[in-house]
Amino acid sequence: MAALGRVDLVFVHNPEHHGHGLDRAVLHGRVREAFTALEEFSHAGRIGGYGVATWSGLTSGALSVPDLLTLARQAAGSAEHHFTALQMPVSLIMDAPITQALNGGGPLVQAKDAGLITFGSAPLHGGELLDAMTSALVNLIRPGLSAAAAALLAAGSCPGLDAVLTSASTREHWDDVAKALAAPLTAQELRRVTDELAGE
Repeated sequence: MAALGRVDLVFVHNPEHHGHGLDRAVLHGRVREAFTALEEFSHAGRIGGYGVATWSGLTSGALSVPDLLTLARQAAGSAEHHFTALQMPVSLIMDAPITQALNGGGPLVQAKDAGLITFGSAPLHGGELLDAMTSALVNLIRPGLSAAAAALLAAGSCPGLDAVLTSASTREHWDDVAKALAAPLTAQELRRVTDELAGE
């Protein structure tokens, strides 16, 4: 980290993966320890803030947004903590966060209500989603898009989501996705997509 200078945001990555066989109290203790170290880095000016990037922690019940906020307050010793971000998978394959947010709940809505920055990871589910993107599904999302752009648009339109983490192999692909994301789906349009997928 010294070579990078000050880092804006550091994620505790998949803490639930290190908790196999541990009960929630032990896992939470380990997360609190990590948060305590990150609070020290924040106070020293080495990082701007920290967050949790989780694959299954929020869906398995190992973690919750209220849990993480409590652990951050405990680590900071006050309500003035530097826990500022949450990252979780959001895609048409892992669509529970989308459905929950459309219904006004779930971790993304809880995180936004708490003032956290929210990131959606794996919007193409490691590329697996592209094989499931039929022309009918693409046209339901938005006619004329590529399969990748349609999948990213659906994820990026999730209520409560600030940013979708993605990459592109060419400038053309990047421009395609950026253009699609510039005009998000309405909640009604997105619900039509999730309802269609739920009915399959």
